[in-house]
Amino acid sequence: MASSKEIRGKIKSFENTKKITKAMELVSASKMRKAQDRMRAARPYSEKIGNIAANLAQANPEYQHAFLVKNDQAKVAGYVVVTTDKGLCGGLNTNLLRATTNKLKELEGAGQKAEVVAIGNKGYSFMNRIGAKVVAHATQLGDQPHIEKLIGPVKVLLDKYAAGELSAVYLCYTRFINTMKQEPVVQQLLPLSAESMKAGAGNNHSWDYIYEPDAATVIDELLVRYTEALIYQAVAENMASEQSARMVAMKAATDNAGNLIAELKLVYNKTRQAAITKELSEIVSGAAAVG
Repeated sequence: MASSKEIRGKIKSFENTKKITKAMELVSASKMRKAQDRMRAARPYSEKIGNIAANLAQANPEYQHAFLVKNDQAKVAGYVVVTTDKGLCGGLNTNLLRATTNKLKELEGAGQKAEVVAIGNKGYSFMNRIGAKVVAHATQLGDQPHIEKLIGPVKVLLDKYAAGELSAVYLCYTRFINTMKQEPVVQQLLPLSAESMKAGAGNNHSWDYIYEPDAATVIDELLVRYTEALIYQAVAENMASEQSARMVAMKAATDNAGNLIAELKLVYNKTRQAAITKELSEIVSGAAAVG
């Protein structure tokens, strides 16, 4: 059995850990609210620009942007993998990277190779470890996503798709459901389809537009903006999921530390009681021997 001093040292260590995890839980709770507000604020823009892009694509069947055309001859698929920069957020990154790896294996079985853009340090490290071809990355995004930091790396895959070098581009991120539930998502980003762009719009009619300077220029610019909006929304969802998962994980860690401290205090009291009983027995034995 461990000595009383060793047990006291363990209790002190767990108490310090409990203070840290409790502080992290409170910080994550504060950041979570801001991240959720930012994510919800971005949703209406993504939905509206998707609705307009779908209407424009239908209104001009004679012109097809490169993002709407399927590249069936290409043997390479692109992946935008959105993860966190930091850990201590439960199985958030593990679940997403498992889903992404399954998709990679599925396409590999179909004879396709993969090129990856990693957003977030955890995904970047993982993709390098498994030997995936990482063509660009963005890390240290902070607590708020900035579109200018995301455009550069992602544009590498968008340009390759427009040039016909990629068969598809997939977006992998964690969708925020609620504070207790986050869902890993692997969705097709390119080629865009009118159905996916109109998802959630809720109307079947199309509009007539006046274009300045011309339809092709407007559609080209709008579809690029729409794709960027999808990626920004994915990063915002992932950040909200990260803070929620970290808050829940830190609360569980705080509770576990409390349980361990209670168990160790019980062991400490038993050890101390045994030591006192032993000393009393020795005193009684000594007194009996003298008598």
